[in-house]
Amino acid sequence: MQPKSKKLTVLQILPELNAGGVERGTLEVARKLVKEGHRSIVVSNGGNMVEQLLDNGSEHIQLAVHKKSVFSLRKIKPLRKIIESIQPDILHVRSRLPAWLCYYALKSSDQRHKIKVVSTVHGMYSVNRYSNIMMKSDALIAVSKTIRAYILENYKDVPEEIIHLIYRGIDSNEFPEDFVVPTKWLQQWRREYPQTRDKIILTLPGRITRLKGQKSFLYLMAEIKKSNPEVHGLIVGNAHSKKMRYLNELKKLAKVLGIEKDITFTGQRKDIKEIYAISDLVFSLSNKAESFGRTVLEPLVMGRKVVAWNHGGVGEILTVLYPEGKVSQGNRRELIDVTIKVLNSENYPRKTNPFTLDSMLEKTIVLYQELADGDREKLTL
Repeated sequence: MQPKSKKLTVLQILPELNAGGVERGTLEVARKLVKEGHRSIVVSNGGNMVEQLLDNGSEHIQLAVHKKSVFSLRKIKPLRKIIESIQPDILHVRSRLPAWLCYYALKSSDQRHKIKVVSTVHGMYSVNRYSNIMMKSDALIAVSKTIRAYILENYKDVPEEIIHLIYRGIDSNEFPEDFVVPTKWLQQWRREYPQTRDKIILTLPGRITRLKGQKSFLYLMAEIKKSNPEVHGLIVGNAHSKKMRYLNELKKLAKVLGIEKDITFTGQRKDIKEIYAISDLVFSLSNKAESFGRTVLEPLVMGRKVVAWNHGGVGEILTVLYPEGKVSQGNRRELIDVTIKVLNSENYPRKTNPFTLDSMLEKTIVLYQELADGDREKLTL
């Protein structure tokens, strides 16, 4: 009979707790820790997700670990005091600046040999000394095969065995396949956007930025419209004040292409699940490979068809769940052909989804436990 695993104290640290994928993942892990009887603490500069964190049973310590400034070095001492007071089994760093602050805090602490450090590599950072800090932990979590390959290619001194592939995942209960849009919501939507009624809806979610490929979507819409006049495009995402010029540029392009009335810019929406549900096809056209691709996975698990550039984590997800939707990066002709083919196809996404929240959380907690139960005496950090 194996000995029962010890109850853990886990300290996660990130810049802030506002909306975002890193922040969401932090809260999900924190909630799972509490549910299993462990102690969960998060250090950040605060944000609108702190209340939710506390409601789920975790503790929060506010510390300004978010500013890339020389003055942030002043936070090393108070951070060291926090770490020494808590004496966590696991210190999970989720961003580069907090990782550096933890490095110096641990360097001068008598706790440095007792704490195991985990870092999650959420993206393909610029390859330099500043980013290298994320590789100096006892264990690295890569959120996709793309990230794992990025680490091995650019950081040759990182032992392959300390890299753990743990895909980000979503809760299928949050995006159920059998979801039916409430009548009241649909009525409100039609009042707000009557131009979408009885149309074939093509949706591109993502913030308004050149990286997200809105121009490629507009050119695609102009071509599809020629053979299928019933299509209507939704561009769903917020435009930061610094991106208003680009937003206006997109609206002008739609007018030049003659599709001004066939495109709706919805701005930021909190009802993305409902929008997926009324969409006939969802797109991901980011110019830069993404580490994972949550806005691809969400509609796929709801049974929505997705067409996307075949690169990064997005390509990995499509390969498993809907290979019919893969398009060679930047190939506009192929994008048009695949879109037409998929629209007319009776094939839908695979029902077996390996990218689940439960899987991500279970693997993360197991990693914590293995590190805490291990006999390593010295930190890599």
